[in-house]
Amino acid sequence: MRDLQAVDSLLLKELKSCCAKECNFLPREAGLKLIESSSVENCRAVSSKCRDSRVEELWGLTSFFGYSTQTFVHAVNFLDRFLTVMKVQPKHLPCIGVCCLHIAAKMVEDDSNVSPIHELIRISQSKFTVPDLCRMEKIVMEKLGVKPEAVTPLTFLHLLYSAFTSWSVEREELPSIESLEAQLKACLCRLVFSKAKPSVLALSLFAQEFDTHQSSKLMRILHALQGYLKISDGELLHWKQHVAKCMTEYCSTECNKPNNKKLVWIISKKTAQNLQCSHYSVPGLPTIPEGSWDESESEDFCEDMSSGEDSPWGSPGSDGEGAFFPSKFLQSMK
Repeated sequence: MRDLQAVDSLLLKELKSCCAKECNFLPREAGLKLIESSSVENCRAVSSKCRDSRVEELWGLTSFFGYSTQTFVHAVNFLDRFLTVMKVQPKHLPCIGVCCLHIAAKMVEDDSNVSPIHELIRISQSKFTVPDLCRMEKIVMEKLGVKPEAVTPLTFLHLLYSAFTSWSVEREELPSIESLEAQLKACLCRLVFSKAKPSVLALSLFAQEFDTHQSSKLMRILHALQGYLKISDGELLHWKQHVAKCMTEYCSTECNKPNNKKLVWIISKKTAQNLQCSHYSVPGLPTIPEGSWDESESEDFCEDMSSGEDSPWGSPGSDGEGAFFPSKFLQSMK
């Protein structure tokens, strides 16, 4: 505890309080195992690939609407917890994912910044309706007992960051909180990290960053916080290795390639007709694939829906392009 003397006592109490509550907001382990064992071809159960694809879409929607990292993290937490307590078919996953994001946004964002439901549906290019999402929202709220004070990895990330900054006055070699948040979002796009305790995942992000800087000063406070949170060396090493693997994948050129799937433009019939009549007046421009969406073709919630793999939102948000990830992983790609 000698190394923690510089850390505010109230901050340490808050860390201990969150540690006592963190298990209450974890997805059920049995449910996570079922998702991991489910194949993509199984139309009656959500697979890990399907879940990960949906979370990446939520990352894209979060960036598009300008929502905070806290909104995204809460949305993923709601989604994982719901998927592990309810039997969900892949065709229902788009509605559940957008629903979780909308619930999180209403909890975290200012009312003026929360996008209307119909805008969320339109931008996500989903086929469910506003009443579908409203019904699903009621179900999610009832099953999870959603609370705004949920303890998540982001909770610990900010508390630990405050602990490090209060101890290390000069803040030398300490990564920015924006960088750490971006790395956390990348990790949450992999189902495996839903198994980690929030405190362990947050500390693992710091641990793999400090491996890059090799600062004995920062490592000393990290080990002191590790002991305070009662995290074993084996547990920290295990999740630090998972974090390093995830960072390597997100820094790879394969991950950073733009999505080459065709984007389906949602335009009105009138606009489509005007485009068809006037496109000859703009010579030399490349052809843009277009497709109109007729509101009369809106399907009922129980009809078959996309599993998310062909959605234009399948790639990470704007902070998933490498700039916020550890330099050692970026250099290893060169």
